[in-house]
Amino acid sequence: MKSVARKPWRALCASGVLGCAVMVATLAVGQVGGPVQALAPNYVLVAESPDPNSMPLYSPSIIRLDSGRLVACYTLASKDLEENGPGQEIFLTSDDGGLTWTERARSSPLQGRLFEAAGVIYYLSTGAGMSAMRSTDAGETWSEPVLLTDPALVWQQTPANVWHANGRVYLAYERRSAVIDAWGPSVKALVLLSARVTDDLTQASAWTFSSELVFADVVPGVRENDPALDYFGVPFFPQNYPNRQVLSTNPTRSMSPMGWVEPMVVQVMDPNHYWYDPTGKTFHILARAHTGGTGYACVTKVVEDADGRMTMSLEHAPSGVPMLFVPMPGGQMRFHILYDAETRLYWLLSSQATDSMTRIELLPPDRFDLPNNERHRMVLHFSKNLVDWCFAGLVDSTDSPRQARHYASMAIDGSDLVILSRSGDARAESAHEGNIITFHRVKNFRELVY
Repeated sequence: MKSVARKPWRALCASGVLGCAVMVATLAVGQVGGPVQALAPNYVLVAESPDPNSMPLYSPSIIRLDSGRLVACYTLASKDLEENGPGQEIFLTSDDGGLTWTERARSSPLQGRLFEAAGVIYYLSTGAGMSAMRSTDAGETWSEPVLLTDPALVWQQTPANVWHANGRVYLAYERRSAVIDAWGPSVKALVLLSARVTDDLTQASAWTFSSELVFADVVPGVRENDPALDYFGVPFFPQNYPNRQVLSTNPTRSMSPMGWVEPMVVQVMDPNHYWYDPTGKTFHILARAHTGGTGYACVTKVVEDADGRMTMSLEHAPSGVPMLFVPMPGGQMRFHILYDAETRLYWLLSSQATDSMTRIELLPPDRFDLPNNERHRMVLHFSKNLVDWCFAGLVDSTDSPRQARHYASMAIDGSDLVILSRSGDARAESAHEGNIITFHRVKNFRELVY
């Protein structure tokens, strides 16, 4: 594949990620070859790590207010507490469409998501107890964090979407149900949270939690390393529950037990769909499928009763057979789903895999983890039914698999999509440990529909 070297422009001015007021707009130009032209290769550099080796940047989240203001946050992590202190969540606003950003606040609860309810902006974090914060002045000041659950409960998630329906908000989370000697998708419990938009959502009493499903309880044989998923190639690599299975002489290339992680919540909006609920009380959870392979996401459904109780179960095909997986381009990595009422389509931002069948020992040294764990091509799809996805375009990519464009969040800004990406440049430690946060704008995204 012929490619043209990317040549980032120099920043015109810089204030740094620590103590900055206005971030710098940095344009990355150049195009990876081929007939598909990137939709948003020019980006604004929103944040830059002061030390890429010990302070990676994670979990960008972005929303648009009715005023046009963009509100965003990201995590400045810390791998060396003695040298750098604890990590911080950094909150920003932009009033010029994302060209410049002003830091507004910092907090200790990390890796949360932003959303708006009844004119108030909320931030729900991950970690012990699930902290909540709120802003009543369009993101300029923030309340002190308040725990919503028992600190013994550990909640984990990336900035997933938020669904509005029935005068309520719905958020999908994952809860750690056990500790194993590996990455833990196999023991993650999926949970749906709901609250009335007019309540104070920093109060624990405002929230209802659904029943839970743990992946290793759903699929027989996961804990015995003999999952009952014949003829499906899942898991793709051997696993060794409850440990990592090292798959090469490079110990970082290992397979943790299969499972689900990083869920999103949606509703089926098409009355012709097999899973449509005319009462508006059924929700579907789509989660990243950690299987060692590509192209699938996990699915569950949640039904809300008249008294507000929510019950999670598996969905079923029309044949009556339970369904655990649905097709999804990029479902093997963290993805973001956004529903657009104007087009009546779901928009999917995900990572594109190009060489998941390459033997592990033949991967280039700068490729992170397993062959399916490719993070440097950020792509956009649309779907009317959450199963059949149409390619809309390549948002951005890099020549090096080490320089990621992934784990992004997006929002609708008029006729455009605005995207905040967990990214990396040549200084990044790896594709996972990114050192920059980049802002991208896909103009006139609805014109991509065909």
